Amino acid sequence: MRRLIPIAAVLAVLAFLVWAFLPRAVEVELADVVPRPLEVVVEEEGEARIREVFTVSATIAGKLQRIGLHAGDGVSEGEPVASIGPAAPVLLDSRARAVAEAAAAAAQAATELARAQLAQAEASRDFAQGEANRAVALFQKGAMSARAHDTAIREQRTAEAAVASAVANLAVREKELESALAMLRPDAPGNGSSCCVDILAPVSGKVLRVLTESEQVVQPGTPILELGDPGNLEIVVELLSRDAVRVAEGAAATVSGWGGPSVAAQVERVEPSAVTRVSALGIDEQRVTVVLRLTGAPDDWQGLGHGFRVIARIALWREEGVLTIPVGALFRDGPDWATYVVRDRRAEVQRIVLGERNEDYAQVLEGLAAGDRVILHPSDQVVPGVSTAPLPQ
Repeated sequence: MRRLIPIAAVLAVLAFLVWAFLPRAVEVELADVVPRPLEVVVEEEGEARIREVFTVSATIAGKLQRIGLHAGDGVSEGEPVASIGPAAPVLLDSRARAVAEAAAAAAQAATELARAQLAQAEASRDFAQGEANRAVALFQKGAMSARAHDTAIREQRTAEAAVASAVANLAVREKELESALAMLRPDAPGNGSSCCVDILAPVSGKVLRVLTESEQVVQPGTPILELGDPGNLEIVVELLSRDAVRVAEGAAATVSGWGGPSVAAQVERVEPSAVTRVSALGIDEQRVTVVLRLTGAPDDWQGLGHGFRVIARIALWREEGVLTIPVGALFRDGPDWATYVVRDRRAEVQRIVLGERNEDYAQVLEGLAAGDRVILHPSDQVVPGVSTAPLPQ
């Protein structure tokens, strides 16, 4: 017995050393390779906008009356939204006033000259009238030749025409005098009952923005306010050109991230041209505009307004019963994709061929079969041939 005790102690120490240095199973998280629906989407920030935004502009030059409308106010088609009246005359400096006063004095002198010419014409007419009357009397008695008679009648008619011309000339000169004096006369405010021209709303809707609110002098074409129908919204998204080529008209989409519930949408149009945008990293990107039509219930997006930021998810590809592998189980093995497959509780490297993929899963084309178990997020302890044990749930 005394000899057996040391032998047993030595055997126990040897057994402990063998147990201590034996390789232990690495605990890993496992996932199954099974068929499931797979959808590939592209997600990008977008903007909600009203399809038809109308900019109401000034139709004439003049003084715009203060706008009483504010953003959000409703208007009806044909309703006056602004009024434009006559603007005050331009102020005259000393030089311009001197020129205007000289023009008024010249007009006054021309008027006096026209009156004198009229008086002269009337005197000539009266004299010609008397001569014509005497010529008619002498001609009837046979004491005057026909030529002399005709000459007297012609002179009478010429004198009458000269009077008419002088009257017309005097009227012209008087109007010129009024015009010259009007340049010097200050404009009296409040003259006239219908001083303003109303600008009518081209469409029924709501006021989106008031661009020119205060009373001021405007020129033709000056923007005054913007109108639109909030119920006629669309979503505009600018996608990278490499993603836009896979977007098909009619594809399903979802609009979220605007503060309300997710709203169903559909791709209405993919514009055929791209524009260059600079990213936040200073990289030039080619962006393509994609327009979405909201198909969800209008009550779900009543709070969505013009210019609001949204997140759009557009479906690029979808298929049922696709053999998939979690993206967390993939890693690169040279130029190929690979994963760790657990067979007989040991990890084996398996190269695979992938198809479509999204943020969570990838389509397996070759290398795996339904029911295979793969290791998620393998650590540096996972090497080919290592014994594995699943993590406790």
